[in-house]
Amino acid sequence: MKTRILKSFTLLMVLAGALAACSPSTKILGSWKSPDAETAGYSNLFVAALIGDNYVTKKTIEDDIDELLIQKGVQAISNLELVKPGLVFTEQNRDQVVQEIKKSGRDGIMTIAIIDQTNETRYVPGTTSYSPMYYGGGYGRFGGYYGMYGPTSYSPGYYATDKNFYIEINLYDLGTQALVWSAQSETTNPASIDKAAQEFAYVVVDKMIKDGIIVPKTKEKK
Repeated sequence: MKTRILKSFTLLMVLAGALAACSPSTKILGSWKSPDAETAGYSNLFVAALIGDNYVTKKTIEDDIDELLIQKGVQAISNLELVKPGLVFTEQNRDQVVQEIKKSGRDGIMTIAIIDQTNETRYVPGTTSYSPMYYGGGYGRFGGYYGMYGPTSYSPGYYATDKNFYIEINLYDLGTQALVWSAQSETTNPASIDKAAQEFAYVVVDKMIKDGIIVPKTKEKK
């Protein structure tokens, strides 16, 4: 009975450690703001995730950024079809795209691009923990427990591999096309695109607000 409980507890400890190691997280590594940026901030953005041909990932990231910006009172759009039907961004028609976005009333273009990806292996050391246990058949009393040691369990160490994505977020003034704000973020172990995109959106928009590059127009609900 005791051995079975100890094994079960050890297994739970290992699983908890493994899950903690794989949980997704996003953090801003650094940011820069141009002195030429609009002092009042930008309030009408075109958002573009430049991540190749992965349409689902691109749309998920753009939609989450758009939704959160709109919640903050900043107008945002990502779909070129809503700017001009049939317009597709290419290297050759870049100026046309910029002009069409400008005509739609936007004052800034926000780009999101993955600039690096790494895999890092680390060792998670084992842990020893104590947990009082109850034993049936009279062993729950002092007389039955006398001579036995306090139950302890050991969680063995293991190796975990972290997958890191480094993303650059830029904001360009639509009038001058000059870079006015830039930040780099690190996302570790994204378990799913949905959860990772939501967390990425919150972290990036929060940093933009703190840096004063966008100014919320609505009060958040408490």
